[in-house]
This record gives sequence, C-alpha cells and structure tokens, in this order.
Amino acid sequence: MTTTPSTPAPSRPGRPPVVDLATWQAARDELLVQEKAHTRQGDALAAARRRLPMVEIDGTVAVVGPDGPTPFLDLFQGRDELVVYQHMWHDGAPHQGQCEGCTWTAWHLRDAVYLNARGVSFAILTVGAWDEVEPYVEFMGYTQPWYSVRGLDAPVGGDMGYLSVFLRDGDRVFLTYRTTGRGTEPTNPAFALLDRTPYGRRETWEDQPDGWPEAHHPGWFWRTDADGVAGWSETSRPAPQWTRPGATPVETLGRHDHHH
Repeated sequence: MTTTPSTPAPSRPGRPPVVDLATWQAARDELLVQEKAHTRQGDALAAARRRLPMVEIDGTVAVVGPDGPTPFLDLFQGRDELVVYQHMWHDGAPHQGQCEGCTWTAWHLRDAVYLNARGVSFAILTVGAWDEVEPYVEFMGYTQPWYSVRGLDAPVGGDMGYLSVFLRDGDRVFLTYRTTGRGTEPTNPAFALLDRTPYGRRETWEDQPDGWPEAHHPGWFWRTDADGVAGWSETSRPAPQWTRPGATPVETLGRHDHHH
C-alpha cells in the first residue's frame, strides 16, 4: 500500500501543495468554519436590509420601452416587488463599444423566471436613447425587459451602474435598497465560482500566494478580441458578444470620447 506524507510536499511553482486526502479534509474543515461564519454574517446583513426604511418615488414617471412611454409602475407587472439593474450607456457607440462591466452583469441576468416565481419582477434600465437601445437588446438576445430612462432623475434615472429595489403598495412606489460597485456582485455567479478556484479572478488586488499566475487589472477578462485574447482594446468586444449571431472582428469601438 502506497502512503503519502501528511506534510505538504514540494509543488511546482504556482500550484497548491500536494497532501493526502485526510490532511486536505482537515484543512478544508478548518476553512469551513470561516465560511459558515461568513454565511451567517450574510444572513444578518440580509435581515438588516429587510429593516431599512424606504422612500416614496413618483410611480407615474414615464420610461420608454418597446411599447413607447410606460409608467414606471407598470414595470412591476402586477407584482409587489421589483429589482432593476441600471445599465451604463455610451451614446452613438456600436455594440462592441458598450460597457463591458454592465454587460457582465446583464448577461448573468438574462432570465428572471425564478424571481418571477417568487413574485419579484425584474427590468434593466439605461440612459441610452430607445432607438439605440432596442437593436442592442435584440443583438444580445436578452429576454428580460429593457427601458430607457433618458432625462429622468435618480433613483429611476441619473447615474447608472446601480442595482435598485422597489416595493409597490397599490399605486404607490417606494425605493427600499440601492447598491453599486462590488455591491452588485451577487448578480454575477461567475465571481462566486472564480473565488472558489485556486487562481481566483487573477486580479492584482487579490491576496495571491507567491508564484501564482500573473494578475491583471480588475475586469481584464470581460472583453476579448477575435482571437480570444482577454483585455481592453479598440479591437475587443464584451466577451459574451462573440456568441451572438453576426458578431464580427472589430477595429474600433466607434467613438472617440472614451478614455479607459
């Protein structure tokens, strides 16, 4: 019977140490204690969110969608709760020139079936003009409802890149929660899965062991060129776009006012 030493054996650079199963399980169990504490803290935060106050907004304000001007109240589709993602927009840019970070989020939220089954509606809002937004939504193959909020004030319009939650009480509408930045990460299951891999997101801010593969700027893999090389460039598209019918190699983002 072959045995493996319980102490870590030398490994190739950039690889975790190799141990036997029992040693691995002991380390895994130790980490599980921390993971459970993290889960319980997440439960406590969710409970605190449920106890936030709320602010009333004008539910009659009109957003613009496939049926023209639409009262914001209609986005609830008769349900009591509504979650929206507010998608950034670059005026006049072709599909490849739109925001890769917002694409990352919207692509993970293509379908709201389970939210709807729980009685929660979902929509994506953007400040783009509807005549530009509509062909983009068709190209991307999104099935969730999109609306233009051009010219409207926050929290329905204004700055984009937010995840916002609303509650309906009859014809009255209330904002209950809003977050941005890394607060939107729960919409992206790819992040959670990457955080469970040995190499993580391979981004410079992460705490990585010595010898791990090269790290890059945050979001480096959200865009790729026609050869699949990840990174931001004039010839790249948001990564999901390469799966869309008609996506072709590009030479420009189609606008000259963007500074990355």
